[in-house]
Amino acid sequence: MKKILSILLLTVLALSAFTGCSSSKGNASTASTPSKEPVKLKTITIGASPSPHAEILKIAQKILKEQGYDLVIKEFTDYIQPNLTLENGELDANYFQHKPYLDDFNVEHKTNIVSVAGIHYEPLGLYAGKTKTLSAIKEGAVIIVPNDTTNEARALLLLEAQGLIKLKAGAGLKATKNDIAENPKKIQVKEIEAAQIARSLPDADFAVINGNYAIEAGLDVSTDALAKEEKDSTAAQTYANIIAVRSGDENRKDIKALVAALKSDEVKKFIEEKYKGAVVPIF
Repeated sequence: MKKILSILLLTVLALSAFTGCSSSKGNASTASTPSKEPVKLKTITIGASPSPHAEILKIAQKILKEQGYDLVIKEFTDYIQPNLTLENGELDANYFQHKPYLDDFNVEHKTNIVSVAGIHYEPLGLYAGKTKTLSAIKEGAVIIVPNDTTNEARALLLLEAQGLIKLKAGAGLKATKNDIAENPKKIQVKEIEAAQIARSLPDADFAVINGNYAIEAGLDVSTDALAKEEKDSTAAQTYANIIAVRSGDENRKDIKALVAALKSDEVKKFIEEKYKGAVVPIF
């Protein structure tokens, strides 16, 4: 009997040892399996005009996500707040302006913002309002132009190219309506904020409209404009739309990734196919 009990006791002890080993191995296996946490994307916050800038950025957004960046796009409908918001640190970059405008803005507002890359060019267009052709222009006709320094000069140079006015020698990119030397049709040049021009077009004979605002208004510079800046002109480089950042941030890794994404083949193809000449990539 004692022999039987001894055998049973040994059997129970052996089974307990085996179970303990199995449990220990199971726990070790569980402990060695790492938990898979989602990769946290690094955020880049950029300010932009709704069209075409924000639309273009959405293509770059997909490219940047694959590289570990979350591109957050904040839309602005004016030309002042995107720079002020960048200057105060709420944005990492912005994309809506050309360098002559930025240079003037820095002087006027004592900001310290710099360009890191030119991305595209938007030909400025002259559009018909109450008068449908330039040949039908009457004395005293009203033509609306942007009221900011660089875009007004650009608009006046376009009017001069059409033979409607003549500017003082040397006025160039600083020209205002006060620099009109010859005005045979006694054209009334009306200066208003660029964002408001498209909606004011029906009240004027003609208007010179910035590319992004023309697009928002459903106007095609290639088919609707009576005249436009040509892509091989000096303006195409001078007025290229840029990526701007605070001075000192030019060499940040995320900013370089942003620029590279915007200069990708995918973005170039998108611009060419969607805007058909109303927006022209310069890379």
